[in-house]
Amino acid sequence: MKKFVKNVTAIATITAAALLSNYATAQSAPVVCADYKRGNTSIVGERTGKKIQKALDAYNNDLMKEALEFLYDIDAKDGYDRAFTDNFIGKMLAGQDDQGAKALQYLKNSVNPKSLNDLEHAGTLRLVADLSMQEKEYAQSVEYYQKWMDYTCKEDADVYTRLAQAYYELKQLPKMVEPADKAIALYAKPNKNPYVLKLQSFYERKMYKETVAIAEELVRVFPDNKQWWSQLGFFYMLVEDYKKALSTFEIAYNQGYLSKKSEIKALSQLYATNEIPYKAAVIQEKYMKSGLLEKDDKALANLANSWHQARDYKKAAGYYAQAAQVRPDPDYFRKQGILLLAAEDYKGAINALQKALDEGADQQGRIHIAMMEAHIYTGNFKQAMVHVREAKKEKNVERTARAWEPYIKEKAKNRGIKV
Repeated sequence: MKKFVKNVTAIATITAAALLSNYATAQSAPVVCADYKRGNTSIVGERTGKKIQKALDAYNNDLMKEALEFLYDIDAKDGYDRAFTDNFIGKMLAGQDDQGAKALQYLKNSVNPKSLNDLEHAGTLRLVADLSMQEKEYAQSVEYYQKWMDYTCKEDADVYTRLAQAYYELKQLPKMVEPADKAIALYAKPNKNPYVLKLQSFYERKMYKETVAIAEELVRVFPDNKQWWSQLGFFYMLVEDYKKALSTFEIAYNQGYLSKKSEIKALSQLYATNEIPYKAAVIQEKYMKSGLLEKDDKALANLANSWHQARDYKKAAGYYAQAAQVRPDPDYFRKQGILLLAAEDYKGAINALQKALDEGADQQGRIHIAMMEAHIYTGNFKQAMVHVREAKKEKNVERTARAWEPYIKEKAKNRGIKV
């Protein structure tokens, strides 16, 4: 509420001068309406003025309670004296904590009906609107902003922004767009608030194409604000435009704008989606080492998968091994073994695949086929045949095992090995 104290101080100074001289200078025109005719300048009567002066003296000595008591004691029934007194009380209350609702009542009384001088009336209409926003009386704020505009015929960027905000609070989302657009057009220096309000209106109505357009505008108008870059990237993902999403996140990353875990994950995901697995893996690895990304078994397995897609089988197998250390999932051992087989580390493959079997892995027939291959490449045909026999027990790989059986027997025979 303290931001309204300046208003109170200003009115007190002007009123004191007027009372002392018993003269009021012509007021400046508060409106720009084409048919506006400046009204007469009124001053309070002598009887009311004496009590106003006492209130001012108390106010200037920081005796707020006493100042208000002098004002409450004024018994003017209507006209300018009543309006001025209510206005003064309202502004004093507005400068105090937890007095907003009471202040609003006095301020509204002071402008209904119009009795104040034109400048005072215009200023109070806007003050009521602003204070209503502060007090979360959003419908009332809309009413009084509109009254201020109707009376003054003025357009103000801040007022339009607050109108858009009030409509948002009232859940009248479609009404937000027009005042937001007017605010954008009126601000001499771009202000992010009406853009954000407009974006919220579209986003919460699931108008994602329009949301993306506003996000693009935010990036164009505020290119140094890292927040808008990542938001635009996420909105591109929302509409499944993954190429634009990746280019946006890449630009932001290269400018040092990405620092959140969700942003780094999104960049890595977009590399993978756009079939650039090497960069996806490098990003994950870098930020896992830095500590920004978690290092649990799922994250390690995702990193392993990225290296697998990038065809670095040795690295991929290593990360599946780390995942298995965190949580001994038999599937991690299986994948580690398959990748080590592809990397021609046959002994490592056999060890990992045996662990998968020991941990009760699914797809045991395929594991036996893989172990058979590893044993063939190490020249252990006897053990290869052991796995062929086990694989033949599984219907999904039985045919494959039978196809390998004569080959193994032939190789073993040529080397004088009995299988």
